[in-house]
Amino acid sequence: MSEKLHLMDHPLIKHKVSLIRDKNTGVKEFREMIGEIATLMCYEATRDLPLKEVEIETPVAMAKTYVISGKKLAIVPILRAGLGMVDGMLSLIPAAKVGHLGMYRDPDTLEPVEYYCKMPADITEREVIIVDPMLATGGSACDAIARIKEFGPKNIKLMCIIGAPEGVKAVKDAHPDIDIYLATLDEKLNDHGYIVPGLGDAGDRIFGTK
Repeated sequence: MSEKLHLMDHPLIKHKVSLIRDKNTGVKEFREMIGEIATLMCYEATRDLPLKEVEIETPVAMAKTYVISGKKLAIVPILRAGLGMVDGMLSLIPAAKVGHLGMYRDPDTLEPVEYYCKMPADITEREVIIVDPMLATGGSACDAIARIKEFGPKNIKLMCIIGAPEGVKAVKDAHPDIDIYLATLDEKLNDHGYIVPGLGDAGDRIFGTK
């Protein structure tokens, strides 16, 4: 496994991924599970945050302890499905700011078309975590990473719940500097670009649309 690819092996994550795969899981439960998985994954994806030692006074005595050392975070969901992961992450890091990025690929030119982009004003001072439940072909992820790199953030990570080998390869080839965090790596893409076995269309299942 590449050192830039991080696969989660926590039992709670594996259990909840099984639940969102089930075609009988309803919209409410699916949406909640996406948020819970995002929270657990965020815990792992922020493991390398630097710490500094501080001294605080407890009700009993003075204590030397640790706080995060000046690292500012931003969460950037790829619209629309990425929105389903944001609240779960904010429950763990409520001080994080949220940017939004909407892109699609022109069916004729195959070039990325941006239809919405709003980033925190201080994004250059922040570490960005791009989120999208699915990493299929990798096209949207590669385009999103390239766009956010234009803002000059301190660092960028990509966090997806289910990935396909094709998508992982595409991101690694285009952006070898980016750390990829996945809850699970599936078998392949089918002829329609869906991850197999996957879970279907994450956006439709989160928002109850077809």
